[in-house]
Amino acid sequence: MARITYIENNGKTHEVEVKNGLSVMEGAVNNMVPGIDADCGGACACATCHCYVDEAFTDKTGSQSEMETSMLDFAEDVKPESRLSCQIEVTDELDGLVVRLPASQH
Repeated sequence: MARITYIENNGKTHEVEVKNGLSVMEGAVNNMVPGIDADCGGACACATCHCYVDEAFTDKTGSQSEMETSMLDFAEDVKPESRLSCQIEVTDELDGLVVRLPASQH
């Protein structure tokens, strides 16, 4: 299990515990964190779970797949730390992860 902090664009924080094996997106949806819509349900077929991964965790969350990179083309305000939260699997190593949510998702 990992404790993940989701930070809305307005600065409001949501600290939740997410079970290993779930995605960062599922952790947000299961805990009703606003800003992660997940319209496709985690199939990497939309960009409504776009988030910014804190720099301290970029190596631990892995790299973008080719499909994820393609889907991020549909997201607004993409940055180097952009990820689709449905593509980040929760492990003990992600305990303390901080993700920020873009203004375009609220």
